[in-house]
Amino acid sequence: MSTQPTFEPPRAYERFSRSDRVQHALMVASFLVLAVTGLPQKYIYLNNPQTDDLIEFLGGLETVRVVHRWAATVLMLVTVYHLLAVAQKLLVRRVALSMLPRYQDVLDALRTVRYNLGLAAERARMDRYTWEEKVEYWSLVWGTIVMIATGFMLWNPVATARFLPGQWIPAAQVVHGGEALLAILAVIVWHFYSVHLKHLNRSMLNGQLTEPEMEHEHPLELERIRAGAAAPAPDAGAMALRQRIFLPVAAVVAALLLAGIYWFVTFEQTAITTLPLK
Repeated sequence: MSTQPTFEPPRAYERFSRSDRVQHALMVASFLVLAVTGLPQKYIYLNNPQTDDLIEFLGGLETVRVVHRWAATVLMLVTVYHLLAVAQKLLVRRVALSMLPRYQDVLDALRTVRYNLGLAAERARMDRYTWEEKVEYWSLVWGTIVMIATGFMLWNPVATARFLPGQWIPAAQVVHGGEALLAILAVIVWHFYSVHLKHLNRSMLNGQLTEPEMEHEHPLELERIRAGAAAPAPDAGAMALRQRIFLPVAAVVAALLLAGIYWFVTFEQTAITTLPLK
C-alpha cells in the first residue's frame, strides 16, 4: 500500500516583531496621506485642473492643509516610538547594531551593480540587513529630520522670521517639497519594485521569512543561525534589571519628546483658518 508523501512547508525565521510591523503600518499610512495632501499643495501654482479637482475632492484647500498637518503629527509620534523602541533593543535586549553602514556595504553595492550588468557570476552575499535596506532606512532618517525641520518653519512662519531671515521660509518650502518628491519617487521606483515586484516580501505582514527567502536575501545570517553562532538569548535576570532602569528613563524622555511635539503643533496660530463666509 503506497503512502502519500507529506508536504512540509519551508521553515520560517522571525524577521520583524509585532512592534516593528505596527510602526511600519503607521509610517506607511501617514506617508500616503502626506503624499496625497502634500503634492497638490506643492503644484497648486500650476493651475492644473486635475490638481484643483483633487483638492476639491479632498474637501478644499483648508481641509487638505489640516489633514496634512495631522498626518505629519502621526509621523512625528511614530518617530518618537521608533526612537524608544530602538533604545530598548540596544540598551535592554543588547541587540547588535546591524543597521549601521559598513565598508562591506559599499563592496556589496558594487558587486550588485556588476552582477546586474552581467559582470559578476554570483550575487553579493548579504547579512542581516542588505545595503539596499540600509540606504532606505538612513534615507528615511535623514528625510524625516529635514521634513520636520522645514515643516516647523512652514507651520510657524512668524516665529521663524523672528530668529531667521525671511528668505529662509520660501527656502524651507522648496526643500520641503523637493524632499517630499524625492521620497515619493524613491518609494515608487525603488522600494515598491524591490519589495513587491521583484519578489513579494511578506515579512512586514507576518514577521517572517521562509528558508528559501533567507538563502536568497540573507545567506550570511542564515549560515550563522544554522551553525548555532547567532546571538544567544540574553540572561533573563540581567535583562529584567536593565528593563527596570530603562523604563523610568524612557518615560521621562518620551514625556519630553511628546511635549516637544505639542509645542511644535501649537506654537503659533497662523493663517490656516479661512475667514468665514459672509
